Amino acid sequence: MAEPAPVRAARPNVAEYTVSELSAQIKRSLEQGFGHVRLRGEIAGFRGPHSSGHCYFALKDEKAKIEAVIWRGVFQALRFKPEEGLEVVVTGKVTSYPGSSKYQIVIDTLEPAGAGALMALLEERKKKLAAEGLFAPERKRPLPFLPRVVGIVTSPTGAVIRDMLHGFTERFPTSVLVWPVRVQGDTCAREVAAAIRGFNALQPDGQIARPDVLIVARGGGSLEDLWGFNEEIVVRAVADSAIPVISAVGHETDWTLIDLVADARAPTPTKAAEWAVPKYSELSERIEDLTRRMRHSSRRRLEEMRARLIASARGLPRPADLLALPRQRFDAVQARLSRGLIAFTQAHGHRLARIAVRLSPR
Repeated sequence: MAEPAPVRAARPNVAEYTVSELSAQIKRSLEQGFGHVRLRGEIAGFRGPHSSGHCYFALKDEKAKIEAVIWRGVFQALRFKPEEGLEVVVTGKVTSYPGSSKYQIVIDTLEPAGAGALMALLEERKKKLAAEGLFAPERKRPLPFLPRVVGIVTSPTGAVIRDMLHGFTERFPTSVLVWPVRVQGDTCAREVAAAIRGFNALQPDGQIARPDVLIVARGGGSLEDLWGFNEEIVVRAVADSAIPVISAVGHETDWTLIDLVADARAPTPTKAAEWAVPKYSELSERIEDLTRRMRHSSRRRLEEMRARLIASARGLPRPADLLALPRQRFDAVQARLSRGLIAFTQAHGHRLARIAVRLSPR
């Protein structure tokens, strides 16, 4: 008995895809359905930049997370670099990565989620570096009294460098070296750290002499504007510097992490120049004042010694008193000697007279 022919299942009325085709279709659907989005979340699992220059991490909130990637060109242009735990707001394109069947956001811009997020990051970084002892008071070094060379790390244009250079003209003659850097933006921290290391690499007796003191200066600005001076690379460059560093970043009410690690913190760049080099007229006045004090002190010392000598002399006997008794004894001896000599002469005279009588003829 012949077996019945197998019944062919009815072909369902659905499209058939290869895996690659379906992955590509999902990718297109995501990109067309969302386009560019603005997304807020906390950075988690940060990895990068890799040797390729790309960065990978996830953005998460309390209920979900989405993978994220920043390509090399975008990462290099970022004003704020992503860090673990930082809450950020990003813009980018939602897409998928077919190789692992997951969706992700390719980031174009990244900013901290407000000043609160920056302050939280700043406090966390401050605690970390303080725990390493980088802000310890015993690390602070005294500034040189009369530096031969002053190194300035700042922007080569603007009011800050003009005011500082003008201030140096009124002070004790010194050489000034300016290492130009960007004081704001994504390359600020790298350039400032490189300048500090570059000054330290100079030799004291080289063609370009190594500075005796450094000033890192910038005008005032917002927390975001000054952020480059909160970067760890800058803090560690100052901590490793063999040259004393004066921080003059922002106004007196501003503060950054470089202020905590520097050997001195000036309220303004102009004040930093005053601290680094004394004013010629002030130095002359100080020398004159010290000279007057020295003369007055010497004169007072001599007067004190003269008074002590006079007081000591009062307790000593007068020379006449010391010689009175010996002189009296001398006079008495002299008188006895005279009387004895007279008596001796008279006695011998009488004796000779008696002898003469006996010898005379009768």
